[in-house]
Amino acid sequence: MKPFLSSSSPSAINRRTFLKQGGALGTGLAAASVLPSVGVFAAGSDTIRLALIGCGGRGRGAVGDAVSVPGGGVKLHAMADLSESKLLAALAALKDKFTDKVDVTRDRRFLGFQAYKEAVDSLRPGDVAMCTTRAYIRPVHVEYAISRGINVFMEKPFSPDPMGLHRLLKAGEEAERKGLKVAAGLQCRHSPARQALIDRIRDGALGDITLIRANRLGGARWLSNQGPKANDFTSQLEFGKIHLLWVGSGHMVDNLIHQIDECCWIKDSWPISCHGMGGRTPDSTDLGQNVDIYSMEYTFEDGTKAFCGFRRVNKATNEFATWIHGTKTAAQFSGQTHAATVHQFRDQRIGKDHIAWTPTADAHSPWQYEWNDLIDSIRNDRPHNEVKRAVYSDYTSLMGRAAAHYNRLVTWDEVINSRFQFCEYLDELGPDSPPPVLADANGKFPWPVPGGWTEL
Repeated sequence: MKPFLSSSSPSAINRRTFLKQGGALGTGLAAASVLPSVGVFAAGSDTIRLALIGCGGRGRGAVGDAVSVPGGGVKLHAMADLSESKLLAALAALKDKFTDKVDVTRDRRFLGFQAYKEAVDSLRPGDVAMCTTRAYIRPVHVEYAISRGINVFMEKPFSPDPMGLHRLLKAGEEAERKGLKVAAGLQCRHSPARQALIDRIRDGALGDITLIRANRLGGARWLSNQGPKANDFTSQLEFGKIHLLWVGSGHMVDNLIHQIDECCWIKDSWPISCHGMGGRTPDSTDLGQNVDIYSMEYTFEDGTKAFCGFRRVNKATNEFATWIHGTKTAAQFSGQTHAATVHQFRDQRIGKDHIAWTPTADAHSPWQYEWNDLIDSIRNDRPHNEVKRAVYSDYTSLMGRAAAHYNRLVTWDEVINSRFQFCEYLDELGPDSPPPVLADANGKFPWPVPGGWTEL
């Protein structure tokens, strides 16, 4: 029987499709010095101000969710990007949709590699720095915001390499000491429907969980020859979003981290190892660094397996879902485009005819719930620090990526103890920086070959 994949609520809408106008990447970089916090919420004001650092689609979508939090009182205050045209396009689109919630005057539009500092410094205690660039520079931006006593929203993935995650863990500890709030872009954890199924799992309704399956299988997205741009640093930030590992972690981690996080949430644990396989299809013309197929077998301490698959192949069966198998029954945990498609089945058979329980449908998208929770934690000074959980989910994702690239077993200790980094000069980046990876004369970038590749 065909799996039941349809969504039962409006949460199937992907916020990353919000306001497609404009570019998809903005960045800014530099080192952070540690300064004392001056409080949790801006005295004398009920307005929470946002600084958007990275004005691409993900950042614009996050602004839309932030200013749509019930009760209002959230405004976009500052914007930072490398590209003026992208910043202005994002600003125009946001003002068109959220007119009275966007107040970004000319003096609060910051450009260049140091722009993130100016954007953060325009905020007050209680405001939020939105770190929504690609993963390569996330640790630098988060470190600086926390050093200035500012709350943070950070998009996923969180770093393309283990060293960046190590830096983020330290920043998270600093946020904890200062009482700052940090939200991480693994929004599905905020879905009430999924939380209801988690409660049933913890109560034993599915029996012992013996197997989890999480797949994101879609069509090819290959990188063509970039010509003279291939070895230009700022150009790599644009075309390398998912194609160059140093920029955005690669297409598997960028997409599948959500479902890998779901597997860990379901188990309430982190895997001890991952065996992986990966390779390219015979017809692949991709000149980027990804492989086309990622197959990962995670093992948890009690022996439970989570099989996670990612694929870019045309004319093939597609799937976007997370499935759970317990000793009593099976369940669906997630559906197309992170929809809260949640069901428990009567037995191991998956399909509409076998549904035994479905929770109340989510009233909002998981992205909206994520922001509702963050803003509530700021207004009511509730603890809210998702750094460690987010970093551990990213460690798990990098463990799977390395296992598939190496085509071998990779252990948890191996990845968390690694200090590998793709770019060793993140804190000094500028427009004239050398690119960390170079294409050959045919525009082809080095890609993972077992026995001749390092990423841990």
